[in-house]
Amino acid sequence: MVRALPLQGSGRGFESLSAHHPKPARRQMTDTGPPPPDTSEMIAVHKVFRHALHGAGQLVGGVAEGDTDRARLIAGYYDEMLTLLTLHHDGEDLLVWPKLLERAPAQAELVRTAESQHQGIHEALERARAALKAWEAAPDAQHGAGLVGALGELQTGLVAHLDNEEQTVLPLIGEHLTIEEWGELPGHAMRNYPGERIWLVLGLVRENMTQSQRDMMLAHMPPPAVEMWTTKGEAAFNAYMSEVRGG
Repeated sequence: MVRALPLQGSGRGFESLSAHHPKPARRQMTDTGPPPPDTSEMIAVHKVFRHALHGAGQLVGGVAEGDTDRARLIAGYYDEMLTLLTLHHDGEDLLVWPKLLERAPAQAELVRTAESQHQGIHEALERARAALKAWEAAPDAQHGAGLVGALGELQTGLVAHLDNEEQTVLPLIGEHLTIEEWGELPGHAMRNYPGERIWLVLGLVRENMTQSQRDMMLAHMPPPAVEMWTTKGEAAFNAYMSEVRGG
């Protein structure tokens, strides 16, 4: 069984990528202080959620009524995504917002706005989780429509939050958190991930990266995590997502 492996420390590699979303401002490296964290890394994780929720209509709607095997597969995938989203937001609540409120009091309103959005997203997430369980137990048209609707509601609130966070909060993180502090966020999610498919999280993030960013990710992962990914994780991810996506 492959369980969560600690990936914290560098603040680099796990989430690194360039994206079409607005890129946050960064501090310039100076001779008087350490370099800032690369906050554009967060966008890779955000894209995992964006893509998963955007594809719900096709994945859930494509399951034939009564096809319990396919419903179980897709339900398992979305259960993993909801779990990851919960951990991601828990990490921000614990590790990011308190530091920003302490170190950037003049920007407290921006931080409080992002923080308060988590509550509404959590409520929508719990409704989606309930709809997911109902559909998995009875994969018919009615429950399928209910699940697609619940995931769509979650998508609406989450995308607005992600857009806001990328444009207003990530610049603050770049100014007020260290590389080591920033690295604690993915570390928190990976250490607390309850499922056996830790390779799924790594694979979904990696597929949003350039090759150079994927190389950097491996360079900053601990050796046991690198071995897990290169010996069986990548193959398991490709096989699983091919099945989920109907390949």
